[in-house]
Amino acid sequence: MPKEHKEYRSKTRIYADILESLLERGGKSGPTHILLGANLSHDRLIKHLNQLIDLGLVAEDSENGDKIFKLTDKGRRFIVEFVKMEEFAEAFGINI
Repeated sequence: MPKEHKEYRSKTRIYADILESLLERGGKSGPTHILLGANLSHDRLIKHLNQLIDLGLVAEDSENGDKIFKLTDKGRRFIVEFVKMEEFAEAFGINI
């Protein structure tokens, strides 16, 4: 029986999944909801969140002593444009 080829997500796709997860939760969320929405392990999520913070797409904050992550205006603009680009590419049969 041949092995199934598993498609891997690009870093950009993972970033988009994290940002979309935040957007779906009103622009802010704790790590658990993000990792479930983006389908990532905790370690990988934290690595990618730190990169998104460095890029200015996400900000870290706390509410009632809990760590939360917020979508910045730059992050919101990125995900809106990414979705447009993704829809455009899919119209030509290209998956991003």
